[in-house]
Amino acid sequence: MKKTIFILCMFGLFAQSCANKTSKNTKTNPLLEKFGTPFETPDFSKISDSDFIPAYSYAIKEHEEEIQKILSNKEKPNFKNTIEALEKSGTTLDKVSSIFDHLKGANTNATIDSIAKVITPQLIAHYDKINLNADLFNRIKTVYNNQDKEELTIQQKTVLKNYYNDFVRGGANLSPENKIKFSAINKELSILSLKFGDNKLNETNEYKLVIKDKKDLKGLPEGVIAAAAESAESFDMPNCWVFTLSEPSRMGFLKYADNRELRKQIYQAYTTIGCKDNKYSNWDIISKMVSLRVQKAHLLGYKDHASFILADNMAKNPANVYELCNKIWDAALPVAKKEVKELQKMIYKEGHRFKLQGWDWFYYAEKLKKAKYELDENEISQYLPLENVRKGAFMVANKLYGITFEKRDDISVANQEAQAYEVKDANGEHIGIYYTDYFPRSNKRSGAWMSSLRKQSYLLKATPLITNTTNFTRPTKNTPSLLTVDEARTLFHEFGHALQGLLSKCNYPSVSGTSVARDIVELPSQIMENWAVEPQVLKMYARNWKTGEVIPDELIKKMQNAALFNKGYEVVEFMSAALLDMAYHTIQNVEPIDAKEFEKDYLNKIGLIPEITVRYRSPYFSHIFNGGYSSGYYAYTWAEVLDADAFNAFKESGDIFNAELAKKFKDNILSKGGSEDPMKLYINFRGKEPSIEPLLLRKGLK
Repeated sequence: MKKTIFILCMFGLFAQSCANKTSKNTKTNPLLEKFGTPFETPDFSKISDSDFIPAYSYAIKEHEEEIQKILSNKEKPNFKNTIEALEKSGTTLDKVSSIFDHLKGANTNATIDSIAKVITPQLIAHYDKINLNADLFNRIKTVYNNQDKEELTIQQKTVLKNYYNDFVRGGANLSPENKIKFSAINKELSILSLKFGDNKLNETNEYKLVIKDKKDLKGLPEGVIAAAAESAESFDMPNCWVFTLSEPSRMGFLKYADNRELRKQIYQAYTTIGCKDNKYSNWDIISKMVSLRVQKAHLLGYKDHASFILADNMAKNPANVYELCNKIWDAALPVAKKEVKELQKMIYKEGHRFKLQGWDWFYYAEKLKKAKYELDENEISQYLPLENVRKGAFMVANKLYGITFEKRDDISVANQEAQAYEVKDANGEHIGIYYTDYFPRSNKRSGAWMSSLRKQSYLLKATPLITNTTNFTRPTKNTPSLLTVDEARTLFHEFGHALQGLLSKCNYPSVSGTSVARDIVELPSQIMENWAVEPQVLKMYARNWKTGEVIPDELIKKMQNAALFNKGYEVVEFMSAALLDMAYHTIQNVEPIDAKEFEKDYLNKIGLIPEITVRYRSPYFSHIFNGGYSSGYYAYTWAEVLDADAFNAFKESGDIFNAELAKKFKDNILSKGGSEDPMKLYINFRGKEPSIEPLLLRKGLK
């Protein structure tokens, strides 16, 4: 059953006590009432951490009753009384879960972490109980086998097929004995995944590079130094500068700090998260998860976890993924090796004799870029204050799709740094609410993501509530948040996901918004990155934060000239992670592996050069061990083929805001969600299947 479960994760007596209190008086729990807010947005000001366990208990019981009502229906099973009824069920549980998941990711604390450990076993057991219910599956199977007798729409047929497949993949056809095994595996996997994420977050937060001597700041831009000083103040370390493992802080130091030994320290601290022999080690967790995933795949009749996952994706099987990844890997590795030689040459030119290492790459790449193209990343950032980049994304969405964004200070947000915007169509009618939360905090997980506090659904009369959460460079006392080009692209990327959630026009919540095949979900996000760096678009939003000057043509030209710079590194770093993901999940033996040795041996096998560290080493590879991308990290590249080909359509038309193409993209990709076959929808937009050529050209690999 396709219900979104963020891996939450026993205070059994406490939970039961709360459940009993809730059942007697639901009026005391804001999560179980209407919020009475604009557009029924969550009122975070009224929600307490203590509300969640009783709300979950009540919502689970309510969902069980809704399922029982479907089973008790004496009418012959049909789409309306079975599938549509399932779509309407569990709305309270979805509401509670979406709010809790949002807080767990962006605004967690010790209480929320404890609640997660309480509720995970209950949620896993609850959804397994539904998925493994033989009577419910028989109703779904009856509707599925008799669908030709009903006049179903394409969307209804897709929803029906999804339910049937999800129940089969959820263990509905297993024997009673194997259903018990299946549930136990699901429960253990969820708890291990939660522990993995907690270990990563805790070890990340524990590290601080504390600088007391000003000479160790040599080479760093003023903005990076100011941010480190304010970071030190937040940790009550006066007269110091503190660098953390958050992306803006870490990368600012690695790109510009002259002190090589300190670069090494922060680099190694990051690349050993979860790797060390301490309480945060994730190696054993990985070994157990990989083994359990193989066991689960075998129970369902698949030879490995990747085959199980990919059967439901556009790629269909591991062979197709390897074909794409290996083709790009083989093209990129020689380019990366050439880049090593260039950087080593610069090291020697400076009079040093050391061999290039991972902690040197970003530092010398910045120097080389400046020498070759007279391009300074810090100079570009002066034209990319966060507010301007955000406005730029809004302007692009307006020019493409006619939508507008109005800041709403009367809508509650989960953290004081977050903001809420009402989204309206060209006629001024309400579409949904868009939330942003841009800056790193110790209680926020790393990375950038989009999620839904409520999904769009005509059936449920629900308008979307969409969030974008990131970890961008913070403002300082003297400067606004000045983004790097990568951060600007990330803002547009996550905004692309948000657009798919906001512009969804689906009847059924299970296929609306980003509920699509995993390897097409990145198309709406990655295509937006193209607009972010188009000269025409840069002229719309990139303005110097001090003078208001529009980014000069000369600087844009330098950016274009340097577009292929360091591409070998970027592709190899990414693709090594995608291949490592596939390697773990094409293991067919259920015996636990030595994950540390497995990672080392596999990366050596594919020829990853020592100067480059895989983008995510296994113990902090959250996408595949604490997220939804196991056997799916390749999807970013699969979608890159689509986005490069799709954006090429706009370029070929001579107008990157071509109204006809924008309408086709909106009508066939953004609004349809997962309601139809994704390749059919892509062809409806593009008129043909995608070509890999635009991607290879864009990456300089052809």
